[in-house]
Amino acid sequence: MHTTTLDPYQNIPRDAVVSATDYADGELFPSHSHQRGQFAYAARGVITIFTDEGNWVVPPLRGIWVPPGRPHAMQMRGPVTMLNTYIRKQAAQRLGLPTHCQVFDVSPLLRQLLEKAIDIPARYDKNGRDGYLMGLLLHEIAGMPALSLNAPLPIDPRLARVCRDFLANPSLEIGIDDMAHRTAMSRRTFTRHFRLQAGISYIEWRQQACLLAAVVRLGNGQSVTQVAIELGYSSSSAFATVFKRVLGEVPSRYVVEQKVSASRLHQ
Repeated sequence: MHTTTLDPYQNIPRDAVVSATDYADGELFPSHSHQRGQFAYAARGVITIFTDEGNWVVPPLRGIWVPPGRPHAMQMRGPVTMLNTYIRKQAAQRLGLPTHCQVFDVSPLLRQLLEKAIDIPARYDKNGRDGYLMGLLLHEIAGMPALSLNAPLPIDPRLARVCRDFLANPSLEIGIDDMAHRTAMSRRTFTRHFRLQAGISYIEWRQQACLLAAVVRLGNGQSVTQVAIELGYSSSSAFATVFKRVLGEVPSRYVVEQKVSASRLHQ
């Protein structure tokens, strides 16, 4: 477990600073916040983020935006190489970055920019090559498409409790009636309150929660078939269809891609 430290870049007069750190499996940052926003790119491994609003999972080769001042905890799932871009609040607002946590896809260009930015000093020349590269990096982050890799938590304690129980043991076989019974609500009351508080239907939330679990399990080395069966998908192909719709590639290709990227980064 890491102790919480102040953002080491909070007083650097630059819009963005990039750093890279390796972490062991299971390392945890307890709840903390930064004065700057944080774009955490998982160059290797899987990162899980926990806030009062819900949970997020960052697969390899994707990133998550954590707004300035937002309390969050982070845990590493497998060995992780994280490239962090710390962005000043004014720059984040100017770029139109969201005021809530959000997982983003990462383009090949952005990956290369992040890898180049690691070697740029914190007090780079704003009007030189390094400054222009950092400016391009920021605009590329702001232009990335969002991914549905979060499970928002309802405010109602009864709903929040059953959602946390679900996240601990996710399965597509847990239906609306099961959840309604656990909250002592009628089906109609449960579905209405769930959508109002989570912002999506329970069925949509269940799919996203299962996909979060799938990303972590694939990152831990489980087979595609094993993951599909354990999470209650009707078949490996059904799982692959959902996975590709959200992450843009089938699970088998995703596993190969993350291994190749991790090998290249550590050569």
